Formats: sequence, C-alpha cells, structure tokens
Amino acid sequence: MSKDKNNRDNAETADLNRNDNEQSKKNNKLKKLDHPVYQFSLDYAHESLYVTNGADFDLEKNDLALVPTRYGMDAARYTGEVKSPVNIHPDSIVEISKKITGESFHIIEENEQKAKNAAKIFKKKVEDNHLDMKFIQCHFLFGEPKVLFFFSADNRVDFRQLVKDLVAVFKMRVELRQIGVRDEPRILGGLGSCGRSLCCHSVSDKLKPVSIKMAKDQNVSINSAKISGDCGRLLCCLAYEHGAYLDARKDLPSAGVVIPHDGTVFKIIDVNPLTKIISMRGDDGRFLSMPSSRFVKKMGRWQIN
Repeated sequence: MSKDKNNRDNAETADLNRNDNEQSKKNNKLKKLDHPVYQFSLDYAHESLYVTNGADFDLEKNDLALVPTRYGMDAARYTGEVKSPVNIHPDSIVEISKKITGESFHIIEENEQKAKNAAKIFKKKVEDNHLDMKFIQCHFLFGEPKVLFFFSADNRVDFRQLVKDLVAVFKMRVELRQIGVRDEPRILGGLGSCGRSLCCHSVSDKLKPVSIKMAKDQNVSINSAKISGDCGRLLCCLAYEHGAYLDARKDLPSAGVVIPHDGTVFKIIDVNPLTKIISMRGDDGRFLSMPSSRFVKKMGRWQIN
C-alpha cells in the first residue's frame, strides 16, 4: 500500500516538474518577443486574448481594435499591458489589424441592435424546429459577415436544419456554439452568494477545475448549497484561493495530530491557516486554542513551547 502511494506521489511530482518545465519554456519564448503583450477582451463572450501591437497604434484603456479571434476578425477591447506573462501560450498571441476609430463606432452600434432582433428570430426558429435549446447570446462580427449564436442544452442538439433556416434569414455565415453550464454565468454575469460579482465573470474567464478536496483543504462545510455557484457546480473561488491555503498550511500541524502538553495529551481538532489559531481537545476534557507560533516540529514530532 505504501509502495503504491510512493509511486503515485512520484508520478504526481514528475507531472508537476514537467508542467513547470513546459511553462518555463513558454515564458522564455515570451521574453524573446519584439513587442510588449497586451490583453484584450471580447465583451460579448467575456473572453480575454493576448495581442501584440507591431504597428504601434496609440492605445488607451477601453479602446477598440480589430484583431483575429477564434470566431473570426472582430472588435476587442483593450484592458491593459501584460507586465508578467503567466500561462500564456506564445502561439495564442495575435497581432492587431487596426485600431477602431470614431467613424466605425456606428457599425458596432448597428450590430448591437441587429443582435437584439436576431435573438428574437433565433428563439422563434428554435421553437419552430422543436429543439430543446436555451438562447444565451448573439453577436455580429465587426470584421466579417458572420453572426454567432451561443446556446446551452442538456444534450447534444442536431441543429443543421436550424442553421439553414437562419442562413436563409440573415444571408450570411451563421455559427452556433453550445456552451457548458459553467460558461453561461461567465458570459452573462451575476452576483454570487458573497454579494459580489461572479468570479468567473469578473476575476478570470479561465475556468479552472474545482474539486471537493479543495473545499476540505479550506475547512469549508461540505454542503452543496453553500459551496455551489449559480451554475450548480462547485464555486470557482475554491480554486482561486486553494493555493493560498496550501501555502499557509505548509508549516502548520494537521488536524488529528496528538501532542503531550500540560500534564495530559491533546489532539488537534481544528487548524485555521488564515488566523493561525490551532484548537485542541485534551484527554481531561479541556479545550485549548493557541497561536501556531507556539508549535514547533522537533525530530519529526510536534511540540508546544
């Protein structure tokens, strides 16, 4: 059993080292770029992308520029320069095509109005084709004749006839994209149980995997109603804060550790890595709480000073 555990630990360590090496190579490539890297955002999909400004366009925050995206040539909003690139694949960085100036803003305004009307048409066509689809978002691209429809569904949907019906109406390329349950609140936004804007919408558009273990590591009550977000899945903030909790626990004893103290034996029942307070229960029925600074590890055993 112990041998299997060691093998798993070694495999996990090897994976981490391999990931670190790959990330190091990516960062080295980024350092060799001739131009700074800038972050842009697609408002309609709430996605970030990374761009270089080889033509040295004069950019200020919230300026719009035409850039290649995974949907096609489209307008993206400038949010700032990336000072320390992390987890950015060099191949994903694109180049600004042109800056969108005042005379072109009317096209964006027209597209927004067209999107409102297109949403009504989409819902009607979905109903006519008897499809189980939930409309999420509609967007007309700025740089090419193409309209996007984002939708969610419990199962895969055969929407080939629906696409034909939509093409007949809009006379341009139509693309339907089915998104997951976590993507819907990321795009639309909303308020979390904490009263603040949803993390997936305001903190980062990169949805990290979240596990029950992360909740346990943070001493969060395993109550689905309390640790689930608007999407019905585990809260994104559990992943965002997990690293901080692990770092805070590195030099602290774990719950369940037994320590002799004050003439009896105490068992650690709670460790708060943020307040650095450790609670214990003694064999004589006493409960003690004390700062973690009093705990030291000597010869592989925890002691209290």
